[in-house]
Amino acid sequence: QVQLQESGPGLVKPSQTLSLGCTVSGASTTTNSYFWGWIRQPPGKGLEWVGHISWDDNAYYSPTLKSRTSIAKDTSKNQFSLQLTSVAPEDTAVYFCVSGVAGAGWSAWGQGTQVTVSS
Repeated sequence: QVQLQESGPGLVKPSQTLSLGCTVSGASTTTNSYFWGWIRQPPGKGLEWVGHISWDDNAYYSPTLKSRTSIAKDTSKNQFSLQLTSVAPEDTAVYFCVSGVAGAGWSAWGQGTQVTVSS
């Protein structure tokens, strides 16, 4: 069973870079057919897919966030990360790391971490 745990700062200043990590247990980030992603939920709104990366390092991003987003894996630590540059208050949200097998949806979720963008 895959388990995920987010880490990172809870407060980021406008125009700075948001950096979050996700530690994976129960599977390797290089396991065939697995995807590793980020989803966020702004206050009072629904879930928003940010992007994901595949077991073989193909990354996919939300068109609205693509210019500011980078997702990468650290196979030595069995972790994957999210970087979102030039943040604004609209990026305030609970950020979840997620995983799933191709065609089966996001079956594992981290507990979520609150990130607030404020000066």
